[in-house]
Amino acid sequence: MAEFSKECSVPSKMSWDALEALCRLEGLHCKDLGITKANVNEYEVEFLCDYKKTKMEEFYLVKWRGFPESVNSWEPKRHLKCSKLMKQFHQDLDQELSRQKIRSIPKRLDREISTFIVRKAELRQKLQSWETQLNLTCNHPGRIFVMNDVDFEGPPKNFTYINNYKAGPGIVFTEMAVGCECKNCLEEPVNGCCPGASLHRVAYNEHGQVRVRPGQPIYECNSQCLCSPDCPNRVVQKGIQFDLAIFKTDNGRGWGVRTLQHIKKNSFVMEYVGEIITSDEAEKRGHIYDGEGSTYLFDLDYVEDVYTVDAAHQGNISHFVNHSCNPNMQVFNVFVDNIDERLPRIALFSTRSIRAGEELTFDYKMQIDPVDTESSKMDCSFTLAGVSNSPKKRMRVECRCGADSCRKYLF
Repeated sequence: MAEFSKECSVPSKMSWDALEALCRLEGLHCKDLGITKANVNEYEVEFLCDYKKTKMEEFYLVKWRGFPESVNSWEPKRHLKCSKLMKQFHQDLDQELSRQKIRSIPKRLDREISTFIVRKAELRQKLQSWETQLNLTCNHPGRIFVMNDVDFEGPPKNFTYINNYKAGPGIVFTEMAVGCECKNCLEEPVNGCCPGASLHRVAYNEHGQVRVRPGQPIYECNSQCLCSPDCPNRVVQKGIQFDLAIFKTDNGRGWGVRTLQHIKKNSFVMEYVGEIITSDEAEKRGHIYDGEGSTYLFDLDYVEDVYTVDAAHQGNISHFVNHSCNPNMQVFNVFVDNIDERLPRIALFSTRSIRAGEELTFDYKMQIDPVDTESSKMDCSFTLAGVSNSPKKRMRVECRCGADSCRKYLF
């Protein structure tokens, strides 16, 4: 009879929570699950569903983690050790009571109120799961948070988070063959360092803030360069440095993004990432997107209008950034390892100091003043899906940015 290897294992058909609940139910101890003789009879509260009070005591209806709703139970407040969940329960309760113009907590909640609280709790779980997935997927230092205090919309169903451009059918990235030999690219550049090869100066100061005008290309040091990863000419390639939050807007603009940290003027914030497709393919997809009123196609027209970034279903956090006619971010074309000028990386830098908690925006139809030859090449062409060059086919999309200088329409 063959012996089983000690390394042999099979996946469990139960979730971790369900497995823990089963062990507690059967009185089994498990070191990996954290179930010991001392805590085997302790059950974890997943969320609180309902509330009632008598003359003597307050009770909460508890949803136990790992167990079906059929075993929900009323528990006295004194038995519960879940202060955070209790605080969240009362925040949701106060919100709904305020909406219904009820001034005090009733002795027994009606079904409409308890249903609202359960839906909010279930939504919070879905968003927390999505938040965890996003942070496991992203490769940048800045963390991502998700919140929705407006309605019951959960995570997008057809969106995959990616960190870099994804090449679409027929798209080939041409990688840089050579790099610089500088020891200090900012103070002692050899032959002008990487920007010198294209007759441009290093785009950043010693603090990583951009110092060239919008419209001028940025050439960062690449994977073939001898300089260290801490080189001042490596900014965009280091990824998002700030903690950001995806949040649901309260004025019909869908999801938005706000910064949770202060951002200094001229700082790199994020890239616009998606699938690289041809302009012809973008036109085809655009006709599909038109019916959804989506705006995720970004034309890469730095030197030629032949490629487009499609972030409708694959992208990073920039997928959720809204338009503003008075934005706090500006688009720059950046080149790192790819030398094809038709395929720049789209980097968003702050145009001013941005407070923690402020929404991040950029102008979908930003125009760059032609102060020189290079900048005249660059228009920010973040277009409505499928909009052709013919004015007769352009869709009129209302702008809700709320800026004093609002143009009233995005397109």
